[in-house]
Amino acid sequence: MEPISIISTASFWKTEDDANGAIRGMYARLRGVTATNLYIWGESRSQNLRQSVGNDFSNLRNFDNTLDATTAGPDWNSLYQVVNDANLVIKYVPSITFNVESQKQRIIAEAYTMRAFCYFVMAKTWGGVPLVTEPTEGYNPAVIYKERTSVEQIFDFIKSDIANALALFPDDDFANGRNRWSKPGVNALKGDVYLWTGKRLTGGDADIQEALTALNEVEKSDVTLLDSFESIFDYTNKGNREIIMANTFARFEASNTFMANMYIDAYPPNSDPDALEIIGTIGGGNYWTLTADVLAKFSDEDQRKSASFTELYSLDPNTGTYSKFYGCIQRKFNGMIDGGARYFLDDVVLYRYADVLLMKAEAQNALNQDPSEVMNRVRARAYGDNFEKYRFVSGSKEDNDTAILEERLLELLYEGKYWWDILRFDRANELIPYFKEHPQDTYKYLWPLSLNILSAEPKVTQNSGYQ
Repeated sequence: MEPISIISTASFWKTEDDANGAIRGMYARLRGVTATNLYIWGESRSQNLRQSVGNDFSNLRNFDNTLDATTAGPDWNSLYQVVNDANLVIKYVPSITFNVESQKQRIIAEAYTMRAFCYFVMAKTWGGVPLVTEPTEGYNPAVIYKERTSVEQIFDFIKSDIANALALFPDDDFANGRNRWSKPGVNALKGDVYLWTGKRLTGGDADIQEALTALNEVEKSDVTLLDSFESIFDYTNKGNREIIMANTFARFEASNTFMANMYIDAYPPNSDPDALEIIGTIGGGNYWTLTADVLAKFSDEDQRKSASFTELYSLDPNTGTYSKFYGCIQRKFNGMIDGGARYFLDDVVLYRYADVLLMKAEAQNALNQDPSEVMNRVRARAYGDNFEKYRFVSGSKEDNDTAILEERLLELLYEGKYWWDILRFDRANELIPYFKEHPQDTYKYLWPLSLNILSAEPKVTQNSGYQ
């Protein structure tokens, strides 16, 4: 018996609808990266969280910085799947006829951007990785098995993809929902990439200036800081004007994000009723809570505090007050309620305007420019009527860096960026308890490769220090 029909490369890449279907599939597959892995790679190792009453055994060593090849955290397979989708689009869409040529250019630009984003995540996480620029369309060991390309060459490739995308995007328009790459999204990514190479590699001031130029371009597009910090992340306010790029999650389309691990599945006895009213319907599990150090950084006058988490206390029988600490319940990405159940389906934000402003402040300070105006735009929203008390005043370059990095913690908590921020500012030995105690373990700034990857990729070698 023979199949009646089959979708093959020869039969699929023919029409504009085929191209649109492929690009939508690429974004759907991105959920395999953003639902859990992106947060774990980008924030879990910053140690701004600690174990709560639950125990998430699968991620415990990520948070403790005790990874090895056996327990290596999520590997790069989910990223390479998205890269393969992008490679298919880049290879086949140019030969398809579109009714409007600019729409074809936009789709190809999105694929270049997605590929650059995935390699950027991999380069920050593992350093040099295999460079795959063609889609995998058959089994040929000579083609599919590759050695690791140096991190410097990977970043050259990332920059090339960014340049190709910028040349193709026809305008600064955003897609409805702001859930697809756009020209402002590419420029946000470019600013991020060039800050990294300017500070972590050998790009120096030239790359940092390139980053600043790109971030300034983002500001020319339709972006703004929303007055209400909480509303940025509201399930009913997706695609708002502060969002530059987000990966969409929706009921019946996707499963919970990692944010479910920082909510609550049962209230402790005699809980503070005011907190219960705020937290509402339970869901997920209470596996991770904020450290005392992070809690101390948030002022009650900062609207980001109540919008990001709620401190839950139960009754202390000795004092008769609600002072027995149970944990912090994250509220930034608390999802939606359907049929009496909570689903953690807020979009995963890759870039938003406040992030761009703080990267801009970082670049300005690195170039000996005054970052005050940019910093104070972010703080004015955060502190409202109390802003003058918290007005940023430029000081030394080192003091400014300290303030900018802390502002990124307060502004971007739970958004999967703080571990990479700490590395970019070169503050791991100062801020992360593990590296304070083990300053010689700088090899752990990169993640180990898992035994699964080493077994499946015979030409790939382990990161130094983990052998």
